[in-house]
Amino acid sequence: MGLGPPAADVRFWGVRGSFPLSRPEARRYGTNTSSVSVHVAGEPLVLLDLGTGLPLLADGLSCQSAGRSPFTAAALVTHLHLDHIQGLPFFGPVHQEGARIDVYAPRQPSDSLRAAVSRLVGPPLFPVELDRLAADVVFHEVHEDVFALGGLRVTARPVPHLGPAVGYRIEGERFSMAYVSDHQQPADPSVVSTAVLELADGVDLLVHEAQYTNAELATRPDWGHCTVDYALHVARRCGARALCLFHHDPRRDDSEIDGLLEGARRRAAGWDLDVVAAREGMTISL
Repeated sequence: MGLGPPAADVRFWGVRGSFPLSRPEARRYGTNTSSVSVHVAGEPLVLLDLGTGLPLLADGLSCQSAGRSPFTAAALVTHLHLDHIQGLPFFGPVHQEGARIDVYAPRQPSDSLRAAVSRLVGPPLFPVELDRLAADVVFHEVHEDVFALGGLRVTARPVPHLGPAVGYRIEGERFSMAYVSDHQQPADPSVVSTAVLELADGVDLLVHEAQYTNAELATRPDWGHCTVDYALHVARRCGARALCLFHHDPRRDDSEIDGLLEGARRRAAGWDLDVVAAREGMTISL
């Protein structure tokens, strides 16, 4: 967006919600769960969620940030559901001496963030305890916070979902983006929480979940997710310049996502809003 080199490259390594499900008819968009990287020249590598696409991210960045010694990154995790953190113990850099990953995630109601993640990364669910990983994994609890990652400004705000969840806004000198991976659609679909409006206000790119069709939402209205139509509504209310439909239902075939994208673009015609659907390996340059 604009002349000169991109201000940021946003790359998608996992784009599904709930669980990975590998099927030939779903491989064009990809079958891994939420994993995104944001690369800004001269700034720390930013990871958005730690789903099952994370090992692919390590391989893909081998000639960039993952090839540096020591490896460092900041992971902005929206919540601790398995599809958003399951890739952590399989991420190559966590087994490298001297590597450091700063994990930002919402504070938990009854335990520390580190203790909560330790229940996944450790017996009986995983053979190696979190404290035995070679890398230094440092946890930071967030709720309503604004903090710096190098020259980047990050805003965290609570997002309606099941359990503690946040969304993030990332701003650099020449770009802004918001990441709202899981978002419970309200009973009144005209309503958007003030926190989400703040996160996505006027952003160059809004990455927003779009897991359900309207018919699917009617059968599971309180499962913590939303429709393509609601993602469009949020983008329009916020004045986003581009919307990336994300967190696709794991049972959704490639052709079905094509149809949902085509319908979304028809509804957004005349809105001055670019609409795309996230797929593994795709890069959006801002």
